[in-house]
Amino acid sequence: MKQWSWILRRVVQQIWFRAALISAGGVALAILAAIVTPYLPYSFSVEIGQTSVGTILEIMASSMLAVTTFSLTAMVSAYSSATQLATPRATQLMVSDPTSQNALSTFLGAFVFSMIGIVGLNTGAYGNSGRIILFAATVLIILLVVGTLLRWIGHITAFGRMADVIDRVEDAATRAMAGFAARPHLCGRPATPVPAGATAIVATETGYITHIDAETLGRLAEDHGVSVHVAALPGAMMHPARPLLHVVGAVDDALRTALVRAFTIERHRRFDQDPRLGLIALAEIGSRALAPATNDPGTGIEVLNALLRVFLTLRPDATPREEAARTYPVHIGLPSMDDMLTDAFGPIVREGVVEIEVSLRLTNTLRAIHAALPDARDAITVWAERHARRVAETVEDAADRAAFDATYDRLWRQG
Repeated sequence: MKQWSWILRRVVQQIWFRAALISAGGVALAILAAIVTPYLPYSFSVEIGQTSVGTILEIMASSMLAVTTFSLTAMVSAYSSATQLATPRATQLMVSDPTSQNALSTFLGAFVFSMIGIVGLNTGAYGNSGRIILFAATVLIILLVVGTLLRWIGHITAFGRMADVIDRVEDAATRAMAGFAARPHLCGRPATPVPAGATAIVATETGYITHIDAETLGRLAEDHGVSVHVAALPGAMMHPARPLLHVVGAVDDALRTALVRAFTIERHRRFDQDPRLGLIALAEIGSRALAPATNDPGTGIEVLNALLRVFLTLRPDATPREEAARTYPVHIGLPSMDDMLTDAFGPIVREGVVEIEVSLRLTNTLRAIHAALPDARDAITVWAERHARRVAETVEDAADRAAFDATYDRLWRQG
């Protein structure tokens, strides 16, 4: 995805964008009712008093202000709950939730429409025809608000709850993993050893790589007759001492600057191009649920189920690879399976082995991934063996150890 397209999508997902857009629509609708009145080819025989329309608008303005404040408070409370009970990484997913954004924006837009309408009535901007048009627009706004409020009531009952947070993180992780499976090297080529004499380029910013515009890198490489070796993947922490990429060929200052601009570096990681972040967030939820202070093995099992579905996205038949129209001279590596397994199961293995239900589900999950991903079986087997050793060292109850050993033997030694 081009960098400008990615940034535009990020802007559209911001809560202020929809609020500003719908508020501007409310202002335009209220003003339009006054502007179009002189150009109507006919006049309305029905008369609506200025006081009656103004009363309706005043009621709607006061109620929409209260509902907007309540909705914003409920959203902030849900963000705080998700941060404390699940993981702070889920907050960015909840902030971009379209249902809550639409609700807040609709209520705010109705409030702004009411205020502009009240101002117009008090200044005499509306004649009789204008008041009729304003009244009809008010009825439409009320119907829209009622429908949005009903949907918001149903949505807020689950918004920010543990199951909702797990589902959101799983969906984001699945999208990122599916994108990775479809275009593992973006539109570039597999990584190769960097030739001797290649020029290392660093970024002056310190932060995480959140997006790589591989197409721009490729076009720059072709235009200048060089080849590019990307040294850091999305999710990597960059600083001036770490190379961002290596270039084979002549590099001037203009090319150096253009290549660095193809990378987006921010303070916090993003899910879009970073398949590991979704695994990390799910593992954090599971680890926090399995900590002694929480002791919630049910949530740990739900997280393992979600991790299984995310990893199964990598099945060869699950996400067909996209055939790029052209492959640019940009070499981009892949996150290793061992790194992804560490992100997903490392915290759960540390915290969850004392809960025999979680240990049984974990060894079943690893076996399912092992069967689905033939190319990663060695790394998965290492993690299964590591988990078995930790169970043997940590679980004190003989019956629990026997139950795990029986399952492990059936899945890994006899399977």
